[in-house]
Amino acid sequence: MAVPERPRRIPYRERPFDLRATAVFFGLSALLLVIVGLSARTVVEAAERRPAWAVVLSLFAVALFLAWRRNRSRRIPISRLARRTTEALEEATATTLEAVEEDRADAVRDDETTAVLDYAALSADGFEQAIADLCVRDGCSRVSVVGGAGDLGADVVASAPDGRRVVIQCKRYGDDNKVGSQDLQRFGGTCYTVHEADVAVFVTTSDFTAPAEEYAAQCGIVCVNHQLLRAWSEGLAAPPWAAPGPGGSPR
Repeated sequence: MAVPERPRRIPYRERPFDLRATAVFFGLSALLLVIVGLSARTVVEAAERRPAWAVVLSLFAVALFLAWRRNRSRRIPISRLARRTTEALEEATATTLEAVEEDRADAVRDDETTAVLDYAALSADGFEQAIADLCVRDGCSRVSVVGGAGDLGADVVASAPDGRRVVIQCKRYGDDNKVGSQDLQRFGGTCYTVHEADVAVFVTTSDFTAPAEEYAAQCGIVCVNHQLLRAWSEGLAAPPWAAPGPGGSPR
């Protein structure tokens, strides 16, 4: 009688310890913790300045976590998991660095704008140059600063985007020194006849007296006081060569 043969038990073999794979895994884990910490800090800062960035980074973190869970359930080899984790970390790092650089650039632009807006602290020549820079920023061509002795009332001359000739008189006055009608009359006597202006603009860091505004309205001179100058420099008001509104002020 034949005796049934018992099936042989295959002895359990432990997987050999892979020092390199383990070192890579823990190294990536440590790097992941650092990236998570930096990302969390960036998210907090971005949420204060740009709420949209916080939403984007949060969605990316959720997607990364779900991908990790899916890979874990499939028991993907550690080498492939390490490669995918590295790629995800590189993408997250690039996104984070882009957000940080953009925030830094915005901060630098804000600082530069704040410095330029302090027109009263500029010298007379610096004020004229700042007005010329605003003309360049808003699309004027052939911009030149011609102020000085014998300028006959023209400090900045430029060509508007539509080709009209813009002539600007700049007066850096204090708050207690308003531009009077005599200043406007001197400018009005030369801006059209001598400088052949299509648009005549009078810019000051202070304000205009009532008679000066009346004279400007009669002659078609655009008056830009300190409030309109700030709005123009911040992009909140149209440039002076735009169609003038009531009283000779830009719309």
